[in-house]
Amino acid sequence: MSESREPFPAKRAEKKAQSRRNILDAARQVFFRDGFMEANLDEVASLAGVAKGTLYRYFENKAELYVAVLAVNGELFEQKMRHAVSYVGDDGASPSDQIRQVGRFYFEHWMHNPDYFQIFWAIENQSVIGELPEEVIEEVMRLWETCVGVLAGIVQRGVDEGHFRDCDAWEVANILWTVANGLIQTESSSARRKLRRRNLDETFTDAVDLILRGLSPTEGRS
Repeated sequence: MSESREPFPAKRAEKKAQSRRNILDAARQVFFRDGFMEANLDEVASLAGVAKGTLYRYFENKAELYVAVLAVNGELFEQKMRHAVSYVGDDGASPSDQIRQVGRFYFEHWMHNPDYFQIFWAIENQSVIGELPEEVIEEVMRLWETCVGVLAGIVQRGVDEGHFRDCDAWEVANILWTVANGLIQTESSSARRKLRRRNLDETFTDAVDLILRGLSPTEGRS
């Protein structure tokens, strides 16, 4: 008799996992269409085919659901970023080429998925959407640290192989990450776009090249 009952817990677990996926898929549609403030959780529940009370069994509040949606896409982003690094690395590319490739991937990913970058807005604007659960913050920080770590690994390889001058690889990677995000955010303001003068693609490429130039072991020598 016990063997005949074994499949049921597995089926229940799969049903719960499917319900969570349905909620996240529905929430993605509503959040990306209406934004956080205007998103209606009644509509999310309806699209997911669950009762609103069921939704709260998986996510404590609207903010947690919002960041969970973006965190899923964040994991996909991390995988694609690693692929971009390994792809160019297969051709024996220099660390500079790898960083340019990651920068190009990052820029194009933003161009095709601008809504996914709302994750930065969510974390940095808790005064607007409400304080987020600590575990959510930790998950997003884990993603950020992993992505910066990928860049830091490339920088450190450049230092070890003599392509770059001696430096704090993590600090340089964090500067690259911060500059990239700062430039992308200028696209959301007409005033900042005007101040930038050039198109974002050109400015983004120039910013990466300027940092790489500063890493050159011969830069600044007489």
